[in-house]
Amino acid sequence: MDKKESIADDVLALVSDRQQITFNELSDIYFSRGVPRVVLEKALRELEGKDAIASRSNGGILTYYVLESNPFKRILIIEDDKNINKLMALSIGNEFEIDQIYDGKDAITAVRQDRPDLVILDLMLPHKDGLDICQTIKTDPALKGTVVIIVSAMDPSSNRFKGIKFGADYYIKKPFDPKELRALVTIFLRKKGKRFDPLIDLPDEERLSREFERSIKEGSEYTIGALKIVNLDYYVEKFGEAQGIIILRLISQVSQDLVKKHNNKVFAGFLNSGEFVVAGAKKEVGDAIGEMQEEFSTVLPFIMQDLGYKPTAEIESIFDSAQLPKLSLRFIESEKKDRIARREAVLKERKGKTDDIGSYTYDELCRMIGGGQINIIISRDSSGVRLRVGKGPAAE
Repeated sequence: MDKKESIADDVLALVSDRQQITFNELSDIYFSRGVPRVVLEKALRELEGKDAIASRSNGGILTYYVLESNPFKRILIIEDDKNINKLMALSIGNEFEIDQIYDGKDAITAVRQDRPDLVILDLMLPHKDGLDICQTIKTDPALKGTVVIIVSAMDPSSNRFKGIKFGADYYIKKPFDPKELRALVTIFLRKKGKRFDPLIDLPDEERLSREFERSIKEGSEYTIGALKIVNLDYYVEKFGEAQGIIILRLISQVSQDLVKKHNNKVFAGFLNSGEFVVAGAKKEVGDAIGEMQEEFSTVLPFIMQDLGYKPTAEIESIFDSAQLPKLSLRFIESEKKDRIARREAVLKERKGKTDDIGSYTYDELCRMIGGGQINIIISRDSSGVRLRVGKGPAAE
């Protein structure tokens, strides 16, 4: 790097080249160049202050995104509490044009007239339910590209699922973190390249590889394993890929909430196989897994009722008769000695050096962390996120 070139300019060029990059990756790059961590952190703060980049902690990983140069974007806030509505507007800042309304009956008219790029939506509104508003927006061909972020104090057990089903792009529980709301809005509206997607943009194979390597180096109190959605492949075959994506998005957002709740002491990523990777200190991971399983168990009856099955008695009867394989979450913890053995087998096959492995492929990560063959394949094309069922039996 030319001495006349500032660290901030160099960092911006690097983030622009990658479009998004984690703090750990940046730290490694600049450590190898002899740049102190405090200098890197100062450069990142400078770039965020100039709105050249934005950061978000996602799955326990701090990621930086390069932003487009302040395009004209409109935001509509639909929240009946005037103080909260004002706080939302202040949280977002003044780089967007913001309209505010306080009643559900005016919402759809305002959306159709003003064509906002993003809607921040409460669920408990006078005269018209927020979920109805979300569904109307996302089913109207002229409006369905509008980003919808639900911010609600209502019990998320069923409402988060319904919001995702009706097309909401993200669900935030009240009381909300103003910094999180601002980061989400900025990244949704200004991220350069492909549109931000909270499922696809969970930590990828490079970051999963880093976490796996950490699990080898750490002591016995650090664990890593696969959180598998049991019977998801059968569920997709029976009800279609759209229903499968709803389940994946639900678990993705639940896991991100729990990572925040546990102060980023837990890592969560997506293995692209119907499995999520969870890692961290054993106690923290155990608590987080238990909370995820409890929330999923609570929402499961709402999922089945949404598919046309009547409450508990009929649902349990269907499960008992094996007409419908029951969805559940199962954490498959990977023992350290097994991880080491699987790692050695992978490196032997690829003839790689243990001191310079680079990133593992998803297939390799599945073999080292996952619980079985790849049955669910996630991809993204011009029409959005796609899901298909691959070959191979579901895990029992």
